[in-house]
Amino acid sequence: MARSRFLPDNFTLALLGTVTVASVLPASGVAAQALEGLTVAAVALLFFLHGAKLSRDAIVAGLSHWRLHLVVVVATFVLFPLLGWALRPVLQGLVTPGLYTGILYLCVLPATVQSAIAFTAMARGNMPAAICSASASTLLGIVITPVLVGLLLPEAQHTVGSAQPDALANIGRIMLQLLVPFVAGHLLRPWIGGFVKRRAAVLKFVDQGSILLVVYTAFSAAVVEGLWQQLPLPALLGLLVVCAVLLALALATTTWAARRIGFSKEDEITIVFCGSKKSLASGVPMAKVLFASHAVGAIVLPLMVFHQMQLMVCAVLAQRYARRDGQVPAGE
Repeated sequence: MARSRFLPDNFTLALLGTVTVASVLPASGVAAQALEGLTVAAVALLFFLHGAKLSRDAIVAGLSHWRLHLVVVVATFVLFPLLGWALRPVLQGLVTPGLYTGILYLCVLPATVQSAIAFTAMARGNMPAAICSASASTLLGIVITPVLVGLLLPEAQHTVGSAQPDALANIGRIMLQLLVPFVAGHLLRPWIGGFVKRRAAVLKFVDQGSILLVVYTAFSAAVVEGLWQQLPLPALLGLLVVCAVLLALALATTTWAARRIGFSKEDEITIVFCGSKKSLASGVPMAKVLFASHAVGAIVLPLMVFHQMQLMVCAVLAQRYARRDGQVPAGE
């Protein structure tokens, strides 16, 4: 029997179940480390398969799509900081001063990489452009984020000397986790490209599986760090409202800008998913460098909440995009 259109799809139900399990049974210690390694491996496999699937012409087209990349950079490093600053009178009435500092910090972070690209793949967007744009955002964030923190958050304890090792480490992680598997898959494309293309369901499974792993590991870490104990209920509700407003404004603005400028639907998908996200993986290590240790907990809490919210909302949005032209996503 056909499922009612008012009921959630299978992947959304899987996400809800993953969040519930992480809240009740969060991974910690050795288990958390093992899952983190498994997540890295899943993401590496994702990029390996996409490298094998994409043609050389598609990759060149993605690299040369400068207008799309410019829109994503402006959304990430201009739109978000402006929203955080302009909404200050409203936001400060909903959250504590420490949480507002965390919200501003959230606004100056680079875009997330893994989930933005995976959601773009699920939604049948411009994958080559998404890979280039999301990776470039992370690299640019190594330089731009500390500058914006210094401008918007004078309490940041930032020193160039302490930030440099982290910058080099972040570049190394991006190279190893994203670019190296992608290049390896592309080099092997003459031998395995046909196999990967004929089995698109395998690629879809890796996309969705990697997102579920990211959700579980990230939410487990947040729960272990005391996500539900650090705030009274009114402050937590206020934080949820603030994150929802920021995400809604970012999604609406990037969608409007993509359509206003005249991008194709595939490019619109890439702009929406790469321009509306913020990176937990980059944000937490940067916070430890940029802020005094006693302030890090409250500062990264808005990022934790926003990260989970963007995963849940964008999963539903990706499924809606994937259904265009009457197509049904795999797994439904």
